[in-house]
Amino acid sequence: MNKQQTEHYNELKACMEKFGGNFDYDLVKRAFVRCVTAHEGQKRCSKEDYYIHPFNVAKIIVSLGLDSQSIAASLLHDVVEDTDATVEDIKNEFGADVALLVDGVTKIGKLNFSTKEQAQAESLRKMLIAMGQDIRVIIIKLADRLHNMRTIDAVPEQKQRDKSVETLEIYAPIAHRLGIRPVKEELEDLAIKHLDPVGYAEIEKSLSLRKQHREQILEEIKNRIAERLKEEMPDVNMAFQGRVKSIHGIYRKMYFQSKDFDEIYDIYAIRIITDTVADCYNILGIMHDMFRPIPNRFKDYISTPKPNMYQSLHTTVISRAGIPFEIQIRTFDMHHTAEFGIAAHWKYKEGIADNDRKMEERLAWIRQILDNEAADATDIVRSIKVDLSQEDVFAVTPKGDVINLPVGSTVVDFAFAIHSAVGTRMVGAKVDGKIVPINHEIKTGEVIEILTTNQAGHGPSRDWLNIAVTTQAKSKIRSWFKKEKREENIAAGKADFEREIRRSGIDLPDNEWEDYLEELAKKLKFASTDEFFAAIGYGGLTISRILPRIREDFNKKAAARKVPEIVPVTKSRVSKSSDGVIVEGIDNCLIKLSKCCAPLPGDDIIGFITRGHGVSIHKRDCNNVPRNIANAQEPDRWINAYWDGSKSESFTSTLQAMFINRDGIVIDVMNAVNNMRVPIHSISARETKSGNCIVIVSVSAESVEHLKSIISRIEKIPGAFHVERINQ
Repeated sequence: MNKQQTEHYNELKACMEKFGGNFDYDLVKRAFVRCVTAHEGQKRCSKEDYYIHPFNVAKIIVSLGLDSQSIAASLLHDVVEDTDATVEDIKNEFGADVALLVDGVTKIGKLNFSTKEQAQAESLRKMLIAMGQDIRVIIIKLADRLHNMRTIDAVPEQKQRDKSVETLEIYAPIAHRLGIRPVKEELEDLAIKHLDPVGYAEIEKSLSLRKQHREQILEEIKNRIAERLKEEMPDVNMAFQGRVKSIHGIYRKMYFQSKDFDEIYDIYAIRIITDTVADCYNILGIMHDMFRPIPNRFKDYISTPKPNMYQSLHTTVISRAGIPFEIQIRTFDMHHTAEFGIAAHWKYKEGIADNDRKMEERLAWIRQILDNEAADATDIVRSIKVDLSQEDVFAVTPKGDVINLPVGSTVVDFAFAIHSAVGTRMVGAKVDGKIVPINHEIKTGEVIEILTTNQAGHGPSRDWLNIAVTTQAKSKIRSWFKKEKREENIAAGKADFEREIRRSGIDLPDNEWEDYLEELAKKLKFASTDEFFAAIGYGGLTISRILPRIREDFNKKAAARKVPEIVPVTKSRVSKSSDGVIVEGIDNCLIKLSKCCAPLPGDDIIGFITRGHGVSIHKRDCNNVPRNIANAQEPDRWINAYWDGSKSESFTSTLQAMFINRDGIVIDVMNAVNNMRVPIHSISARETKSGNCIVIVSVSAESVEHLKSIISRIEKIPGAFHVERINQ
């Protein structure tokens, strides 16, 4: 190793020594040397030596308290993927444990959200399966993603946005569910910094302007609290900390809940850490005596822990200076869990023998997502976004059992969370003794009684799939319909399919439909068309996922039928362009898409022979195309043109969206388009004289139908009232 590499190893070793624990320093050093050797000559986008990335990932792993095998695997996590080394080589050199971790990280490292949805679903499943086998795999992946986000400024802007959306949707929720708070918060802050740099800078500025004044006041308050508690509880061991809410946490409240910075009460918090649970409640009483508590701002996460095992008492009070702040009270064990999450109870770490049953309970959410029968990738992404929600509600059964569910859950979700049989036999629900509709959204503290029937043949309604929020409930409803209602599923699926086909304007001759449906069912891995319709009927297959493929097939068949009508009797010459356009009667000429109407695949087009500039392609309804070609000044210069259905190209198109003006519109548009994995080339916004907001966004679209789906997604954003394609 050269001087710089030796210094980096010594830095890593110093981190391990500072953290403490019985580390295998020989294993880590051998892994470091192998990492440096394997990546020799490789550079990152930032132009620095590649080994510096795994070195920094290893430092994060040390800070999270993982073992020597995890540190070694983090150093080697890119060796198999980026060099000639194999997993077997790693196993022979560093042992089976390290090889297993490297193999797991390598597999999920190939997760790519720009791929087709089915490939995305399989990649996500691989990630969840790897997590189920050894949770250290995803912790290393989180550390990898964290360092990549810290250095993401070196990659192109579009990739920054794609990775940031992926981080917010997938990796931050997983870090939250694993309880690794520092990683979760930093991932979120870095993601929002690149998705909405203006909003991020505004919050950062607001924090900076108030920092000195607020810190001084909080320091005074902390000293007062410490002095009072020492008087009241002189023999109790206590520690005190100050905490500032993460920028992403403030961002969510400002832009999603439309709050001003000064309306957020928990930006600043004081933590009181002590030895026992009894001490926590005693301290809470003293705090409410010292300060005036704000009503409905007390949360007891000790008696009702969060799903990630977070425990603490939270209360918001007002100081004498009129500044609201939060007080968090917890034990030292709870604080360790809050900071390190699942790594705080690491069963591989020497000296800690974590209970296997407890670990299984904490990882049960992985199995729930994997149990989802729907093959649609959007369902899996939605499962992570909803089921791993940072916000939860807690409701109680009449027997006193506490059920925690994501915010927005309904009594349908509550019923299936109790048991599948309760959900399928549900006929209604009571909340706090009153009958409520089954789409009633649960609020924390409600006592919910599920009303059931023993009537034979009773089961859930198909509408419940639209009412349920959690993956667990949706999966159980689908399973019931799949098992109990095959004939009904086939009929319902066929009716839904035919209705969507008619709505989309797709029309094949009757003699072609049967063969096409059999071909489609076979491509989607169904044994017959009945199985295909049944899957749609019970919700295992969504029509929206397969509709783009059907439209593409329909357009190809329609184009094939039109060709004989427009080909002259004499053999015509055609010219193909790199943009996927075919022009009749001209050999090898320059073909360009006109900027005046910016045609896309699927548009009805025509060519115009220009002098010295080849053929310019226009939409038939373009203002520059005569309505009657025969009466035009030079009709011979207009020539037939059509799209080459065999080519798949992306085209840049510009959309103009009108909104009722509010904060956060641009970030909502960016998120909506990014969620469709559509590249954004530019985006701008301006306020109109009438007080509305115009957002202009340039995107890559594959066809007119694809562009229509993008427009449809933007139209669903709150406040949108008109979206159209424009020419720029």
